[in-house]
Amino acid sequence: MTPKWRELADKLAEQIRSGEYAPGQQLPQIRELVAEGEGSKSTVHAAYKALEAEGLVTSSRGHGTVVRQQVPLKRLGIARYDKAKWRDGDEVAFIADRVASGRSYRRNEQTQTVSLVEAPPAVAAAHGLPEGAPVYARARLVKEGDQPTHTLTSYYRPEHVEGTRIVDPTPGPAGRGGGFRVLYDAGYEIDHMKEAIFARAATPDETKLLQLPAGEPVVELHRTTYTASGTVVEFAIGVHAASRFAWEYDFKVPDSAKGEKGQQ
Repeated sequence: MTPKWRELADKLAEQIRSGEYAPGQQLPQIRELVAEGEGSKSTVHAAYKALEAEGLVTSSRGHGTVVRQQVPLKRLGIARYDKAKWRDGDEVAFIADRVASGRSYRRNEQTQTVSLVEAPPAVAAAHGLPEGAPVYARARLVKEGDQPTHTLTSYYRPEHVEGTRIVDPTPGPAGRGGGFRVLYDAGYEIDHMKEAIFARAATPDETKLLQLPAGEPVVELHRTTYTASGTVVEFAIGVHAASRFAWEYDFKVPDSAKGEKGQQ
């Protein structure tokens, strides 16, 4: 015999898949389903936990149980950093992803804190600094509507960014064109990047901050940004909810036998 909680979970899952409950919509409170005769409090709770484990909903204190966006965002590769987007326009990287995905955005869906910190080992190594040297950390939390998608913390040498909008904690990108435009205006035009990505288990703090369902991993990104002369002007660490992005890369295939320089 199928347990009552499983029957309820299957019923709600079908309602989600049919569109009766749309992405971003909150499911009824547990007490409402109990009052409607769908089962006891423990039955409804177990059904909601099952839906969360299956990746159909997220549950968090203050937000209730919300239907997840099922179509992942495109996380563009090279194209998201096109200079024409941020130098000549106002399409910073996370907005470029939204545009490519056909999704809406608001600039204040990115919030941040800025602080002067001691460089952790990976940051110090990327910048060629002694471990513990002072660096600015610009930590952003990016959301799609009310749902967090990822965090990104960029680390900068103080001499590159002091007195600029990069160290301004106002919500949203650092002015028109974002941080890359700020660096460009300061004489540090970005030329090439190196990105490394890997999947890992989420920490308890990341699970809470990103409102992850139980057991969902994260994708960690390390991005090193260089000028044409090889100066590192940004080292960034991003933590992305694994199911909320589809990573997409489009690049020319190098042929080193012809002396062509491979793209990062």
